[in-house]
Amino acid sequence: MSDVILVVNAGSSSIKFKLYRVADGAPALLLAGAMSGIGSRPALSVTDGAGAVVDARGYAPGDVPDTAAAQHCVADWLRHHVGEAAITAVGHRVVHGGPAHAEPVLIDDAVLRRLESFVPLAPLHQLRNLDPIRVLRQRRPDLPQVACFDTAFHRGQPEESERLALPRALYDEGVRRYGFHGLSYEFVTGRLREIAPGVAGGRVVIAHLGSGASLCALEDGRPRETTMSFTALDGVPMGTRPGSLDPGIVLHLIAQKGLSPAEVGHMLYHESGLLGLSGLSGDVRALLASDRPEAALALDVFCRRVAQAVASLAVTLGGLDALVFTAGIGENAPAIRQRVVAALAWAGLSLDEAANRAGAGRIDAPGSRAEIRIVPTNEELTIARHTLRLLGRPVPA
Repeated sequence: MSDVILVVNAGSSSIKFKLYRVADGAPALLLAGAMSGIGSRPALSVTDGAGAVVDARGYAPGDVPDTAAAQHCVADWLRHHVGEAAITAVGHRVVHGGPAHAEPVLIDDAVLRRLESFVPLAPLHQLRNLDPIRVLRQRRPDLPQVACFDTAFHRGQPEESERLALPRALYDEGVRRYGFHGLSYEFVTGRLREIAPGVAGGRVVIAHLGSGASLCALEDGRPRETTMSFTALDGVPMGTRPGSLDPGIVLHLIAQKGLSPAEVGHMLYHESGLLGLSGLSGDVRALLASDRPEAALALDVFCRRVAQAVASLAVTLGGLDALVFTAGIGENAPAIRQRVVAALAWAGLSLDEAANRAGAGRIDAPGSRAEIRIVPTNEELTIARHTLRLLGRPVPA
């Protein structure tokens, strides 16, 4: 009997899920779905492995007020259309593994309590990641569930990349540069070994650019440094998060402006980034379509900060053999890729404009000092593979 693996990726206003059937150790996509608009305009959409629509339906806001209710709806749909008992394990994306978890782990009571203690480190994500775990533990206590961490991939980076210039005692307590988007970086790194082995073993910067954004430097496929830090606020500007910030600004907002820590946190997680810069939207698609100067400014800041991050990470690596774009913006916004690479022309990087517009796999121009590639990410497949390994199933390399 083949395994059927459910992968759950819960965000602040949506739950994405994929269902894989495992044949000969290789996960094959059966269904992909999302419950979006949680608490506002809830809607469930499901496609099959070929992308054909299987179902699309709306819900009343009161029926899906939070992530837990959304998971119940998803589980009910799966029970009716697939058979809940057919699912043999669940893999979850969990943003923060803290200092305790450098590998995926089977979830039990002790693990769940530990993950709850990391909520202050990722308040926008961690609670939402844990809600589906609790719901499924209630519905099927016997179902193996696996937590896969966005922080785990970076745990191999050198100590000088992990340390913050703060008292040593804080580092010993777990205050350090963790890094995020590790499941994406893990997938892209593995994919790069398949399609470009010549550069995969060299000095590579991967730019994971989506509503959340970060960059990672790798040497011989191993992480050396990344732009996100103790929380998912650091690094380059994002849809609604500011990226790197003078900590004195936080002190100013509290001491001089009279904001509470909770109010500052809300500003930093929900009102900053591209939304704060533009006053219009945190969505790059909307900003690219706008003729407002505020939209242009937000994109200018974003592209400059991304290019600066590439340059900074190249210093860590001592050079650059390849720049890889991935995630929603990185894969689908040729104008952003063009502007980032243009800012790196001084370092000898150049684009093939036609290949860039077409979204080709390799988009560097002849003579570029580094390869430039687009590699679509697949965090869910990475989670499915980890889940199988923890169940003791062989997984193809």
